[in-house]
Amino acid sequence: MAAAPRTRIQNEKREIILDAALDVFSAHGFRGSTIDQIADAAGMTKPTPLYASRRKDDIYLSVLRRTLEDGLQPLEALGAGDDPREELRAYLDRKLEMSRDNPKASRLYAMEMLQGAPVLGVVLGTRLKSLVDEKAALMRRWIAEGRMAPVDPYHLIFMVWATTQHYADFDVQVRAVLGPERGGDQRFEDAARFLEQLFVGALTPAGK
Repeated sequence: MAAAPRTRIQNEKREIILDAALDVFSAHGFRGSTIDQIADAAGMTKPTPLYASRRKDDIYLSVLRRTLEDGLQPLEALGAGDDPREELRAYLDRKLEMSRDNPKASRLYAMEMLQGAPVLGVVLGTRLKSLVDEKAALMRRWIAEGRMAPVDPYHLIFMVWATTQHYADFDVQVRAVLGPERGGDQRFEDAARFLEQLFVGALTPAGK
């Protein structure tokens, strides 16, 4: 028998729980986190119905899946327009915005990868890979049409991930090195300008 669909209130409570779980897991890791910590962070008591049949493993999986889907949205949007340079610029901007607005999600995802992706391993080889393959094919078409400099699309995507997510995962280091004058919110605008210059400039075909 299929489970009854959640009500609006249940969905809202579920999002509150997942937001709280993200805070807890990103701060303490999976092993160092408890259901009680998540309940406290969510402002709920442990016996709430949404917790009754949930284990910590289930909540962790839900948080990671939501994190992955949110993280893939900028890549999914790549190619909506017709100008490769504008598409790459928009992709960089969206990735930096995520690092600025939701660094905890980036850090939690990084923890999962550093541990060998014990929870998301299967998804990486299916959902993630199929999307990257699709965008790599798009870039190859741009290259074949002479609208993008010849590069390896996969390593380009890896480099975008590495450079943009650096500003979330290593934010303490970034702010320490930039100092008080450049380490404020302006650092993301500075990063956007630099990365656009680096990537978009390098990917512009010769003579254009």
